[in-house]
Amino acid sequence: MIATYSSLAMVSSAVIYLLAMCAYALEWAAIRRPADTAPGEEAAVSPRASRFGRIGLGLMLVAVLCHVAGVVLRGVAAQRAPWGNMYEFVTSSLGFAALFALYLIWRRGWGWLGLPITLLLAVGQGLAVTVFYVAVAPLVPALHSVWFIIHIVAAAIAGAAFNLGGIAAILYLFRVRAENKGPVRGYLARMPSAATLDDFSFRVLRFAFPLWTFTILAGAVWADYAWGRFWGWDPKETWSLVTWVVYAAYLHARVTAGWKGVRAAWLAIIGVLVFWFNFVGINLLVTGLHSYAGI
Repeated sequence: MIATYSSLAMVSSAVIYLLAMCAYALEWAAIRRPADTAPGEEAAVSPRASRFGRIGLGLMLVAVLCHVAGVVLRGVAAQRAPWGNMYEFVTSSLGFAALFALYLIWRRGWGWLGLPITLLLAVGQGLAVTVFYVAVAPLVPALHSVWFIIHIVAAAIAGAAFNLGGIAAILYLFRVRAENKGPVRGYLARMPSAATLDDFSFRVLRFAFPLWTFTILAGAVWADYAWGRFWGWDPKETWSLVTWVVYAAYLHARVTAGWKGVRAAWLAIIGVLVFWFNFVGINLLVTGLHSYAGI
């Protein structure tokens, strides 16, 4: 019964994220109207656009509550930490991203983040409940380790930060393109400057990288406990290292070579794509010791 409530909460969150995305899209469309913004002006937020923004925020809050409830109830139903398969990892990682984004929108006033983050959450939760879902089941023997829990929690938080950094990098490319064309107008004018978006992406990824490094190290300790070796070039291990190398290159290029702007943004986007290939593509396409997708 508890598992059913968890599934219901997860499905509800996916649907409500989609509704929130639609509300934010309507806000974007209302701000885009030429009557709302003149060239060279800050984006004028009409009462109609503001109303759609408030609706989007309210729906996102409800969706996040359903999302968190679904994760918690999943753990209660399984009588273990809810990180035993791809469905549980994806929903947990997206949950961390949703909480952080909600804080930025609500407390920092970053309403411009609403549309891209709800798009990510609607698609991610939608795939989780329709494609990745598996019934509650006991953990396989290899996962019975405290290091597994530490490894997964670190990976989920780092993954949430990778996603937010990637979103900021994508928005940076749109914003800098608009700035290069002339006065920024419409929805893009509500965003911070391209330089601020670039800096935010860097700060988030700078936070995520050491956490990802710890994820790999904790995973090595867990692997030694589970399989008697720290590293075996399993596909998941290999692509975790590839992800680490991409973000290490990103940080190295920014700090030592002075890479900023477009080149750094594309590296950040490549990094988040590699991250999702590691945690979704590898589970679906390759068989290895980490094949816990269950689908």
